[in-house]
Amino acid sequence: MNKKSLAINVEYLTRVEGHGNIVVNVKEGRLETCRLDIVEAPRLFEGMLRGRSLFEAQHITSRICGICSCGHTLASLQAAEDALGIVPSEQTIRLRKLLLYFEILDSHILHLYLLAAPDLLGVKSFVPLIDTHNKVVRRALRMKKACNEACEVLVGRHVHPISAVVGGFTKLPGERELDSLLHLLEGMRPDMEATVELASTFRFPEFERDTEYVALVSDDGEYPLLSGDIGSTDGIRMPKGEYRNITNEFIVPHSSAKHTKLSRGSYAVGSLARFNLNFRKLHPRAREVAAAMRMEPKCTNPYLNTAAQLIESVHCLEEALQTVRVLKERGVDRDEAVLVGLNERSAVPVRAGSGIGAVEVPRGVLFHHYEVDDRGIIVNANCSIPTNQNLSNIEHDMEKLVPEILAKSEEEITLALEMLVRAYDPCISCSTHMLNVRFVDR
Repeated sequence: MNKKSLAINVEYLTRVEGHGNIVVNVKEGRLETCRLDIVEAPRLFEGMLRGRSLFEAQHITSRICGICSCGHTLASLQAAEDALGIVPSEQTIRLRKLLLYFEILDSHILHLYLLAAPDLLGVKSFVPLIDTHNKVVRRALRMKKACNEACEVLVGRHVHPISAVVGGFTKLPGERELDSLLHLLEGMRPDMEATVELASTFRFPEFERDTEYVALVSDDGEYPLLSGDIGSTDGIRMPKGEYRNITNEFIVPHSSAKHTKLSRGSYAVGSLARFNLNFRKLHPRAREVAAAMRMEPKCTNPYLNTAAQLIESVHCLEEALQTVRVLKERGVDRDEAVLVGLNERSAVPVRAGSGIGAVEVPRGVLFHHYEVDDRGIIVNANCSIPTNQNLSNIEHDMEKLVPEILAKSEEEITLALEMLVRAYDPCISCSTHMLNVRFVDR
């Protein structure tokens, strides 16, 4: 047994969204402490929603995150429509899927190039790559720019979309906008091929830990991102209305974000979870990339979540292209545009009720749950974020990893832990939705 003692305290881990600390303490070969401390202040968005109109919710919740604001918008709209009993049209669903493809592409490219690639290319940050890998940097920025422009064409802007509302869209794309989207997406294909080629040179750390993976599942042939039941690799399947029985959120003292568990002490969501549960429904081109990377389900190396993101990026690009072509072929029914403004809500039937949205956003399945009164005012809200669903699983990974690499230097162990956390692509600011209040006798 290695009798090594070790103390690691990484304050404000870099290249992740938000603030988190890695704390590890090993005494004479025995692991005493292994935590991911989430130290960011609670966001309190659920509290902000109470007393606000259901028709404002998507504009408020899109501010939870600047990276996955479209995903929050879609989950919010789904919850609102579920509460009101509104069934969106086939065209609306198709356009929402297209928006989700754009967001997943944009976020995965950001993580792959700017956050994960520096580790895999042996540098401290993205900045040195400007000199050493200038073409790679330009490609990354070019791809992100194309995704941002595509979102702008579809919903007015990428960060905090404008035109996606309850019931549909206030502005629908015409022939010119569809041609613009097709041009942007076709222009991304060579860059995506180059991205796959670059990723084939990456050497991901070797580490395995079997865990439960959770994602949306469905009985049709489509890779489920916008709808479906909630499934797990341990054989569980539940409708989205039972999401609380999936998440089972609980509080830990070292985190301002809740932890979750299902069949085991933790579970994982995100690209690798979707890959493990829905591999056969990926676009054929995406499955080809998976085969080239020698990835198949069930994959239990958390570092390969980044590789799964690349596979999903290929899938989303191809599906987005197909979606735009279908829209061009069938034409967009512009009569479906939702012309009701915030001051004319009476045109939309309002009732008291409860609604749940479950959407696969870049980092995993996202839940929004609203309870509304007969005026359409939110009286209670709950958001369960992918990153907070991953936090306990990250800690369990760390607990297994540290003893396995204890013979390495402190610097190597620290980097391995940082890379592990970054592989989950955490969105920490999104996840901080808990406030622990303790009352002290006066």
